[in-house]
Amino acid sequence: MKVLMLSPEYPPHVVGGLGKHVYELAENLTQQGVEVYVVTPSYPGSPLQEEIKGVKIFRSPLCQVNPLGFLDNILQSNLNLAETAISLIHEVGGFSIIHAHDWLVGFSAKLLKHAFRLPLVCTIHATEYGRNRGIHNDLQNYIHNVEWLLTYEGWRVICCSEYMTKEVSRVFELPTDKIKVIPNGINPQKFAIRENVTNFRHNYAAPEEKIILSVGRLVHEKGLHTLIEALPKILSAVPEAKLVVVGKGGERESLEKRARDLGISHKVFFTGFLSDENLVRLYKCADVAVFPSLYEPFGIVALEGMAAQVPVVLSDTGGLSEIIVDEKEGLKAYPGDSWMLGEKIIAILKDKQFAANLVREAYTKVKKIYSWEQIARDTRNVYSEVEGEWKASSWSSAFSHNLKQE
Repeated sequence: MKVLMLSPEYPPHVVGGLGKHVYELAENLTQQGVEVYVVTPSYPGSPLQEEIKGVKIFRSPLCQVNPLGFLDNILQSNLNLAETAISLIHEVGGFSIIHAHDWLVGFSAKLLKHAFRLPLVCTIHATEYGRNRGIHNDLQNYIHNVEWLLTYEGWRVICCSEYMTKEVSRVFELPTDKIKVIPNGINPQKFAIRENVTNFRHNYAAPEEKIILSVGRLVHEKGLHTLIEALPKILSAVPEAKLVVVGKGGERESLEKRARDLGISHKVFFTGFLSDENLVRLYKCADVAVFPSLYEPFGIVALEGMAAQVPVVLSDTGGLSEIIVDEKEGLKAYPGDSWMLGEKIIAILKDKQFAANLVREAYTKVKKIYSWEQIARDTRNVYSEVEGEWKASSWSSAFSHNLKQE
């Protein structure tokens, strides 16, 4: 089985969790005998073609014309992705499945589907409606319509949680029997480092300080402002606490200003972007990992904390809420409730045995349920199901005819 995977990002160029998801999925599908070809945008200095752990990666050239704005950039990127994919389809003699990840590759996915009569599977990692709690302006409406188009064109739609299944079905009026739930995953072995991280820890906190770690894009939906608001309460109970925030985004300046206004800026460290290696080291230094999202389709960073054997506190919202059982594998707080969030963090920082119990249960769950091997197997089953339906349809003969015409 040959799969053409379209992704707006792929390591080492990663913006959020989507790129990591595609990387792990592609690698594990390859290990299970699926030939995976990833087509993704290039970045300055990147090779246009390479093979990593059996995954064949083809990067579309950079745009030669500077885009006028965000949407121009997306459209140009889709044209370049389609150009690269068309050449690839003729070179390898076709594919069994096209798998598109999110609306950012929606137009190229639709073009390739109809040009070659190939079945399209799409994964919706989040929705514009969910991110903004509704559609409020023309740009959001545009993105919303492209997301709808991608789900309409998809033979199957993969969502990462039951929460997202309900959201996608409701927002796009999609029949539920078209949707498959396959969660995100994690590789615990990547967090099993044995090096001494004491010297590394000194870069972020004093020896006596307890690190509250939060990882994610600095955007409103991730709820970092709630965590900043909770910090004075936390410090009153645990004066040695120190908040370390990993990530970048448009909210950083306002978050820094709020910390200054609260008089706690000396207790907040914004690291910006960190490499995967340093992020793993920082997880190992943390006393608690906190993910206070207002909206979260899944929340792969929560799995990272669990795999790194750090006690987690997360918002009781969306797919994030489905990951743990409260007070068994971690603690939950109402989204946007800084008082409750502070209480949960304090409970972990002040009770080492309680924290250790949460860590043990969470780590067991990660290994049992969220393995990439199982996720790849479930995804391959979706491919096989769709391929079987495609072969029984008129599209299969149309695809063969199109290639012969070439």
